[in-house]
This record gives sequence, structure tokens and C-alpha cells, in this order.
Amino acid sequence: MPLPSLDTRHLFFTGKGGVGKTSLSCACALALAAAGQRVLLVSTDPASNLDEVLGTALGDTPTEVTGADGLWALNLDPTAAAADYRERMVGPYRGILPAAAIASMEEQFSGACTVEIAAFDAFSRLLGDADATAGFDRVIFDTAPTGHTLRLLTLPSAWDAFIESSTGGASCLGPLAGLERQKALYAASVARLADPSETTLVLVARPEAAALREAARTCDELAALGVRNQRLAINGVFDAPAPDDAVAVAFAQRGQAALADMPVALTGLPRSTTGYLPKGTTGLDALRSLAADAAPYHPAGACTPPALPGLGSLTDALARQGHGVVMTLGKGGVGKTTVAAAIAVDLARRGLPVTLTTTDPAAHVAASVAEGVAGLEVERIDPAAEVAAYRASVLARVGEAFDARGRAMLEEDLRSPCTEEIAVFHAFARTVAAGQNRIVVVDTAPTGHTILLLDAAEAYHREVLRSRGELPDAVRTLLPRLRDQDFTRMLIVTLAEATPVHEAAALQADLRRAGIEPWAWLINQSLAASGTADPCLAARGIHELRWIDEVTTRHAGRTALTPWTAGPLEGPAGLSTLTPSQEDGPATRRT
Repeated sequence: MPLPSLDTRHLFFTGKGGVGKTSLSCACALALAAAGQRVLLVSTDPASNLDEVLGTALGDTPTEVTGADGLWALNLDPTAAAADYRERMVGPYRGILPAAAIASMEEQFSGACTVEIAAFDAFSRLLGDADATAGFDRVIFDTAPTGHTLRLLTLPSAWDAFIESSTGGASCLGPLAGLERQKALYAASVARLADPSETTLVLVARPEAAALREAARTCDELAALGVRNQRLAINGVFDAPAPDDAVAVAFAQRGQAALADMPVALTGLPRSTTGYLPKGTTGLDALRSLAADAAPYHPAGACTPPALPGLGSLTDALARQGHGVVMTLGKGGVGKTTVAAAIAVDLARRGLPVTLTTTDPAAHVAASVAEGVAGLEVERIDPAAEVAAYRASVLARVGEAFDARGRAMLEEDLRSPCTEEIAVFHAFARTVAAGQNRIVVVDTAPTGHTILLLDAAEAYHREVLRSRGELPDAVRTLLPRLRDQDFTRMLIVTLAEATPVHEAAALQADLRRAGIEPWAWLINQSLAASGTADPCLAARGIHELRWIDEVTTRHAGRTALTPWTAGPLEGPAGLSTLTPSQEDGPATRRT
């Protein structure tokens, strides 16, 4: 079965960046339209490439897709929706409250929670208001609401009196303050999401361990919130390698191993499988081929890799610095954990004191290193432990000011996802401070919410000091350290594919808005540089060249590239294959 079997009016596609959500949602939409139905396809992805994939310029209202009778599409821009949502919340008070109060309100509505709730607000009008989509037989959403967003919407709604009496500790009261006005619409939307006769949620994954873990986590989160009509779509299965090509055989075996070890949460879901496409899914013809599971490819011959330095060139520069912080940034699935571990192992083997740490609850960094390396300490920021300590601190400091009902609401708010981001932010600040005396490699990137916390306005800082007491020195000095390129080197990791590159570019823009300039980009696991002669994978390598060129010419001031590697990238020996010495390969130590 090449595409998911879908029989409800509303369809949601969700999964990690780069797994093919847009490709599969577009292919399903085309197939339904070809069957004579009127279909509306909606993207809520801030880095949406729906226009490019469908070959039609889209806006925030339904536009008929050229060459696809019966198909309409639109882009909902979460950033623009957040700006509109923020103005609806703050606008009525302009000219009434002092400027400082308005600035403080605007700051409260500047976090990632606002963006998520605003995105939900925007597509709730399409999901919860039957009149908004009355002209369509099917409505397909490319990027579904996350468990994070739905959790926020299940928090208590009687916020007004609590906000007035709150003296701090609540993590997302500002964004939630606007929910009461559209409570009926949101309730209808959440109910429709949970109704198996109305909505199907498709978890999209590739045959890769990280993508399957993310799908399993989302499956459990949404099921706990009542969204149980779920299906699994495995995209990009490569099962016909050239038998004499070592890269192709290893590529197929890695996918087979990931599927064989699939998380238990996914094994009982109805499943569909689509094959590996070497040339991408841009354009209606490619999408129709995906729907038919018959995308042809032609032998492309050898792929000439671009002349770019490898990861070793970056570790050379980091070793000369001798101390500070290295952060690997990027969406899940691009290999930033492996890259962080490889950097840490290489620097430690040069005789430098190195700490490798992560905020990943599954602590995959430790598994990547696997064994001890002299001079290397492997740590972990444990979100659960940090959240427990933060909650206890807030309740001890401000909880006594509330009556029983107010304290219960505070405790409920402190169970929100935003609390984890704030607690991890404090731990992250302590970790960065340790870079004064050693090299600290951090396998994580601040989310948009955390970045905005780092770059908060003076009015917000005054409010933090008033409500939560004295800030630790590590927190006070964090933003200047992150902005100091002589202290902190931020490495953006991506794949040579459309979605990872576009999302990395959006991440870079977020960092720059916070006054933080990325140090370099790493294009990871490139088939173009792997040396494969397999017709399908070589064709994919040629397809990568477009995205490699975009990174080097439009986004990055400094770029490195690692080839797709057949061997396991675990343990010091495996990780060292990503940072070979100068004599091991041309250009790998160029700076």
C-alpha cells in the first residue's frame, strides 16, 4: 500500500523535520482530488515549501493548484499568526496602560508558546468552524498540532483572577490569557481531533531509529490526550541496492535494522510504506509517481562531490581556541548528536579537557561515545530533575501567597511544557559558564522560546527579578557569552535536503534576532560525497548538489561536509571516521 488508507474528512500529517510530511500529504491530496473530491491542503509549517512542491504561489487563503483539478492549498504562517494574536491581546490596552506595561505585555506574548497557540488559533478556524471549509470534501493539514500545544490547551481556563494575583512562577500565562475568548472554538477543534470518525492522524517516519522514536513519542503523547485514530507511514524505504556497492548495501541494511527494532508503540498501528525517491518530490508529476509507488529513476553515473572541507577542519579551529562552548544545532534526525560526540572525542584525543553534555532525555550522547576517552567527561542535563527542582523552588518562594485554589492553578501551570524549557534554560546557563576553563560541547539548541528568554527586554528582566528573586550569575552572563564568537561556536547541522536546509535557515534567523551569529554550517551524511555508484543513490547525490549550493552561497559563511558513512558511527573508533587526520583524506583539514 503506497499511501495511507484514509477515510475521514480531516487528515493530519506529523513527524520529524525532513521525513516527508509535505510529500506524503501532497501525494494524498492529489490522489483524493484525482478521485473526484474537492480537497483543501493546509500547511502550518513556518518553513513551508508547499509552494515549491506544488508549483503554485500560495497565500493564507485557499488557492487552486495549477494542473490539479479539485485541489486547493494555503499556507498558514505561524509567525504572522503569532504577531496577529499578540496584537489582538495587547492592542486594546494601547493608549490606556503605560508604555512600560505595554512592553511587558508584548514580551509575555513573544515566546514559542504564543507561536504554537497562535498556529492552533489559525487552523482552529478551519478545523472547528464547519462553515470555514464547507466547500471541501476533505481537509488535509501538513503538520499537526503537537502534544505540547494540546497540553497547553487543556490547562485551566479561568486565568483572569489568577493572573491578577500572580507574583511569578507561572510559565505561560500570557499566551494562555487569550484562550477564554475562543474557548468554544478550541473545544470544538480538540473534540474533532479526538473523534475517530472525523479525524485521522498520520505519523510520518523514515526507516531511521531517530525518526521512529519521535513518531512513537508523538503517538503516546497524542493518545494520552484522546487522539487515538493514528496511522504510521514509513517513507523512503530503500530495499533494492546494487549488490556490489558497499554504500548501497549498508544503506539498505541500516533501514531494515531500524524497522526491525521499531518502538512497541508503533507496531500495532495500520502501516503504509513508500519507496526511496532519488530525485525528490517537487512538482505534480513526482508526487503522482509517489502516489503510484512507481517513481522511475535513470542511471546518473558517478556524482562528483563538492570541494568542501570536512568536520576535521572545524575541530582544528576549535582546538586552537582551547576553551569555550561548542553547540550543535539542528532539527532532530540530522545527526547533531553524532557530530557533537565526534567533536568531543577528537578534541579530547588532542589532550584538551572536554565536557560533552546533552539535554536529550534519552541521553543518546553517552550511547554514542560508548566507552571512556581520556580527558572527556560525559554529562547530561536531566530535564526531569531540573523541572522538579524548579517547581519546588517556585512553590516555596511564591506558593504561600495563594489560597488553595490559586496554588492548585499554579501547580497545574508548572506542569506545562513551558516549565521544562525554563528549568532546562537555567541548567543550560550553568553548563555554558563551565566553558571558562574547558571546552564544553552541547548537543542541543535553545528553542525559539528559550532564545527569546535569553534576549528578554529590560522590563521583562525587572519583572523576573521582582517576582523570582536574584538571578544566578550564570543566567546574567549567559546571553553575552552566547553572543561572543570567541567564547561560543554555534554549529548548525543539516542534511542536503529541502526541509532540513530551510528549517536550519529559519533557526539561523532566530539566532540572529537574538544577536547570536552562527559560526559554521555542517552538511551531514551526504550521499554526493559517499562515493556510491548505485544508480539510485548516485542520482540522489546529484539531487543533493542543489541544496549544498544553497547552503554555501546563501546561508553559511563557513561550510563543512561529511559523507554518508557505511560503518556504525558509535564509539571513539567509529566517531573518529568523521574527523580523519590530514593524511587520511584530501581537504578534510583545510581551514
